[in-house]
Amino acid sequence: MTRTRKILAWTFASLVVLLAVLVLIIAFFDWNRIKPPLNAKVSEELHRPFAINGNLAVIWQREPDEGGWRAWVPWPHVVAEDLSLGNPDWSKQPQMATLKRVELRISPLALLAQRVVIPRIDLSEPNADLQRLADGRANWTFKFDPKDPNAEPSNWALDIGAIGFDKGHVTLDDQKLKTQLDLLIDPLGKPIPFSDIVGGKAAKKAVEKGGSPQDYAFALKVKGQYHGQNLAGEGKTGGLLALQDASKPFPLQAQMKIADTSVEMAGTLTDPLNLGALDLRLKLAGASLGNLYPLIGVTLPDTPPYATDGHLVAKLNEPGGAVYRYEAFNGTIGQSDIHGSLTYVASQPRPKLSGALESNQLLFTDLAPLIGADSNAKQKDRGGESKQPADKLLPVEEFRTERWRDMDADVEFTGKRIVHSAKLPFNDLYTHVVLTDGVLSLEPLRFGVAGGNLDAQIRLDGRTEPLEGRAKLTARKFKLKQLFPTLERMKTSFGELNGDADLVGRGNSVAKLLGTADGNLKMLINDGAISRELMELAGLNVGNYVVGKIFGDKEVKINCAAADFEIKAGLATTRLFVFDTETAIVYVDGTANMATEQLDLTISPESKGWRLISLRSPLYVRGKFIKPDAGVKPVPLMLRGAGMVALGVIAAPAAGLLALIAPSGGEPNQCAPLLEQMKAGKAPVTVKPTR
Repeated sequence: MTRTRKILAWTFASLVVLLAVLVLIIAFFDWNRIKPPLNAKVSEELHRPFAINGNLAVIWQREPDEGGWRAWVPWPHVVAEDLSLGNPDWSKQPQMATLKRVELRISPLALLAQRVVIPRIDLSEPNADLQRLADGRANWTFKFDPKDPNAEPSNWALDIGAIGFDKGHVTLDDQKLKTQLDLLIDPLGKPIPFSDIVGGKAAKKAVEKGGSPQDYAFALKVKGQYHGQNLAGEGKTGGLLALQDASKPFPLQAQMKIADTSVEMAGTLTDPLNLGALDLRLKLAGASLGNLYPLIGVTLPDTPPYATDGHLVAKLNEPGGAVYRYEAFNGTIGQSDIHGSLTYVASQPRPKLSGALESNQLLFTDLAPLIGADSNAKQKDRGGESKQPADKLLPVEEFRTERWRDMDADVEFTGKRIVHSAKLPFNDLYTHVVLTDGVLSLEPLRFGVAGGNLDAQIRLDGRTEPLEGRAKLTARKFKLKQLFPTLERMKTSFGELNGDADLVGRGNSVAKLLGTADGNLKMLINDGAISRELMELAGLNVGNYVVGKIFGDKEVKINCAAADFEIKAGLATTRLFVFDTETAIVYVDGTANMATEQLDLTISPESKGWRLISLRSPLYVRGKFIKPDAGVKPVPLMLRGAGMVALGVIAAPAAGLLALIAPSGGEPNQCAPLLEQMKAGKAPVTVKPTR
């Protein structure tokens, strides 16, 4: 053997020996010797105590998942026992987290590419006490020393594939959110297949989307308070949190009770490292949709008790903000059904709720909580704070305008069929609700009523204090025979009701808005009838008295009824209010004060023939809206119509009301001649009935 070959042989043998010695040293090295400097270094970086109190070992093993020659390269498996992480100085508790054992393995070949690849970390008996103070300081936020601004960023990258865990305990005390939770995690006695919880159909869909959800492996129990409201619940989860592998969705299932709200969910979380996506079947139920605001931050109206069942899909890393879609849900609100889909985007400057809702059968009384018009008992059931005074008719419950600027909304609602009493002949409903930076508009708000339409344009500006509101209402072609189907004379009537209203007011409730309103109200009825039976049907006891005093018990034909009110500062004053009947012309004068809810009306009939009515003095209607009083004034009747003509006060209102006249089924409108006479400054002609 030549000298050169001997040198090469000895060199190679020396390298093999050195490598073998290095492998032996690494294999048999007592890694516990590095714990003191390791603990000190980590504590220094985290600015709080960190310690591996138990054994630290590195075991070299081949990786069975590696193929080819890579399968022969041993991987270091790091095992550390009894770990603890302390709290920052401001915390009263010494420890933030403890672990009985941590085990992980590192890919050695990836280190050559400056990547720390850890396919899986397993945590044994994790315990954590999480705290956040009212000033925002949180013990899960770590303070790191600022780096040199001129230093180049590190080329090293960390890649963690999955986290496995077992029995654990987590507490949360968040003073900022007024939340205190206690969560226990326990292994199930036996894993439960995903399909057993969500159903075979949902499990099949999950597989079709490219994922194969794990079995449920752990049971959860949670109790405490969330946003200041009592919470208790339980559920199940998987045991392996695949941080980046979408083919292994993490299964979730839970039932919770938060105050009066019940939540049930079952489905998966995908890509939890980046909070990638949620796919859950979600059921919600509670006393009022408005009570969800403190829980999820979404501004919803007050409602009767509700329950919904739908599909929640969330994409949490969208560029414009996290997107939540509650798809194809079905449910009930009060005694009404509800269906639809809603999308909530956590966008800037405000999140936005959009979608379309539909009710096939809507109970009209289920709309009352929207304006605080339900009873005190029902307000209390849904968590309402205001109490409707016994002597007040107009709702005093205030709108929650402080919530209106928290989000925007663009939602359409259709009520295909409205179930109502005989007093409320509504057929259907459509509205487009738009909320933009505190301004709420319903444009349009449209009801089908007795063969006609009630169209409203409503705008409430919640940016002002108190809020400013405007409402424009148009009533067209309400068929009287549909409004009052039980009255014989109405059954063959071609009569209609038409009207307009334009109101502007300030106030945070319906009562305050109307009590400060300026505007006008006009209404026209032709070819109708009036009777005590009609007043009873409408629930107007005072009207029953008035009609009985003027016409007795018989049903009387109305040729025309015309009303024009001027409204200033909540005081509605009659400019013209007249009933032209077959036996008399009845004038109504006075005021309705919506601020004090007081009526002060005088009713003066003029007979169209001798002895057809026996009333010789005018009537009065006074008192509270909710229970007015009526009687006979102790003064003789005057020729009210002639006096009005002499004063010239009826011409302008009469001319304005002519605009409401529309043909009724091809029949002439009987209001036209009456209003034309008044427009010309003439008293209505009183024609004696034929005998």
